[in-house]
Amino acid sequence: MTSLIRKIFSANQGNPCGKFPSACIGVLSVFFAVCAAAQHGSVVGDGADAASTEQVIIYPAREVITLDSASSVVSAVAVRGGEIVGVGSLASLSAAYAEGDTQVDSTFEGKTIVPGFIAQHDHPMLTAMTMSTNIIAIEDWDLPQGYFPKASGEADYRQRLRSAEEAMGAEEAPLVTWGFHQLFHGRLNRAVLDGISDTRPILVLHRSWHELYVNSPGLALLGIDEKTIETLPEHARAQADLDDGHFFEAALFALAPKLMGVVSPPAKFMQGLEYTRDYFHRNGVTLASEPGGMYSKQLQQAQNTVLSAEGSPFEYLFIPDGKSISALFPETMIAETEATLSWGQGRTRMLPKQIKLFADGAVYSQLMQLSEPYLDGHHGEWIMPGEAFSKAFETYWDAGYQIHIHVSGDAGVDRTLDAIEANMKRNPREDHRTTLVHFAVSRQDQLMRIKSLGAIVSANPYYVTALADKFGEFGLGPERADEMV
Repeated sequence: MTSLIRKIFSANQGNPCGKFPSACIGVLSVFFAVCAAAQHGSVVGDGADAASTEQVIIYPAREVITLDSASSVVSAVAVRGGEIVGVGSLASLSAAYAEGDTQVDSTFEGKTIVPGFIAQHDHPMLTAMTMSTNIIAIEDWDLPQGYFPKASGEADYRQRLRSAEEAMGAEEAPLVTWGFHQLFHGRLNRAVLDGISDTRPILVLHRSWHELYVNSPGLALLGIDEKTIETLPEHARAQADLDDGHFFEAALFALAPKLMGVVSPPAKFMQGLEYTRDYFHRNGVTLASEPGGMYSKQLQQAQNTVLSAEGSPFEYLFIPDGKSISALFPETMIAETEATLSWGQGRTRMLPKQIKLFADGAVYSQLMQLSEPYLDGHHGEWIMPGEAFSKAFETYWDAGYQIHIHVSGDAGVDRTLDAIEANMKRNPREDHRTTLVHFAVSRQDQLMRIKSLGAIVSANPYYVTALADKFGEFGLGPERADEMV
């Protein structure tokens, strides 16, 4: 039973919060199973009667934070069958369950028990792959495998990259690094990377996980050449620059199968998943969710190997990848989506009647689609072409799905809201809760429209911390950057 309570609670002396290493760092929402319990050891939940024959374990602590305004801090919690049945003092809970089989467990005595956190937008594949790389990023990362200080400026970044390459010595493995951002670290392309090494493959993954920079040996290792680019979908070809060794958005997604085995070979990937599990647990996560990862049963099974185990300290929920499913199976996308429901096992599961689609590009990369242009004249990108997006949205809408949409800029928000409005007129649905995910740049008129259409927003406030000041200088300007998210 002690192992069960460890899954339910993160018992920490200090702040349980932390940064999560994924493409898009998830918003943390707090949950507590039975905050309605009062300070006098009240019994809560169906069938939580004191006469039950199942043992009740009472965990006294220095304090238990309940988030219940009537009784925000108590000193003990009672658990039966893996469920919280009461909170209060040790004396009150002991009295409440005196007639049954009761045990006092002092595991958390002297510690603070806090509610678990819901990491509601994290990609375990990307997290595991990130933890397999040499991290040179725009912020410090304190991870289970070590501490990685940030790189400040172009000179520091390039020196860190050069030092990482030199440290590998005669080793023939490629150098794979994650965390680069052009606004913080300067310009990067194939020629710059060839200048660091024209013999060792170098793969640089952008902080967004939506861009890749590769040197000449890296292109050869991945098997990417002009013929490869010609095989990409038309909209993806426009997001690939072979001369610069730069691939982004749809081009990167299309090349992902070539990339995975190089960035994170199976043994490193599994170790990365173990680091991910440990990092989430260390930071108090008791429930995590991936809103639409890569469509791959083999990948899901690999993730299940670590995350589904009974000893995993949290559950992981997955939403299917409608972007890929709709492209691969345009006429049978609902049946193919429903087939993914069997992919989860143990402590992982796919969520039914949920789907993830994509509108415009990554916030970190400044590839959001904007109604007013970027200050430097560059443009955003669409991840799903308009016609494909509309067809997938309509199909899943008619099937009664809750649709989650990766949308970053206000032009992307317009496309999303137009789709909701058109389908509400064509096939009205109550409480559809279409979800705008990320939501970095928007306008006041869009907020009112979101409300009137019955949509909801899953915003990422970390963009403000990480990017608002820099985006105020470059691309957006202070007016839009100061109002991000």
